[in-house]
Amino acid sequence: MLATPSMRILAFSVHVLTACGAALALLALMAAVRGEWPLMFLFLGVALVVDAIDGPLARAARVAEVLPRWSGDTLDLVVDFTTYVFIPAFVVADSSLLPDNLAVPAAAVIVITGTLYFADRNMKTSDNFFCGFPAVWNLVVFYLLLLKPNPWVGFATITLFVVLTFVPVRFVHPFRVRRRRAVTVALLTLWCTLALVAVKQGLAPETWIKAGLCAIAMYFLAFGLVPMQERSE
Repeated sequence: MLATPSMRILAFSVHVLTACGAALALLALMAAVRGEWPLMFLFLGVALVVDAIDGPLARAARVAEVLPRWSGDTLDLVVDFTTYVFIPAFVVADSSLLPDNLAVPAAAVIVITGTLYFADRNMKTSDNFFCGFPAVWNLVVFYLLLLKPNPWVGFATITLFVVLTFVPVRFVHPFRVRRRRAVTVALLTLWCTLALVAVKQGLAPETWIKAGLCAIAMYFLAFGLVPMQERSE
């Protein structure tokens, strides 16, 4: 394929958009260092939006064909690891979510297991489910800061998801799993709205918002437990 200069510029602009996720991660980390959790999640939320739109844009611009020198998959993994794993691990280490003597070790385990998961070539199944907990530690930390459980409950939660990283339990990809996609995307949209309200209210929203966020989380956690034959297309 002979790419024109305009095609190359368009394709590279998509890579730049993806790389902007790293800049957003830096801003989120700076907020986290100051203990400004709502601001941190605001930046991480914008990074999630970038992560959601750069894939379709890359396919539309045929980035892999036009610019084969640059690996969009590698770029995406670098940004995702920073926003999904590294920054949440810092929060675990630097906050009071866990017992003091366990916070740093738990954070270290998060980055180690998260790194291993991102290197797993079998992280996705043939029907686009994630196999094992997909290292979305930003969501785990979001709920811990939202619900503020006892530190030992927080430690048990971290331990559970660390174990699930290596257990062949399926977790739904909200956009790529075809089954019930309309329902899943609708609930994801509602979740984003409620999460934005919670962030705007300093992670101390009204009870019904917390209940709604928890109910939607239960849907996503339970989706992968549906018997395999019911998921077939």
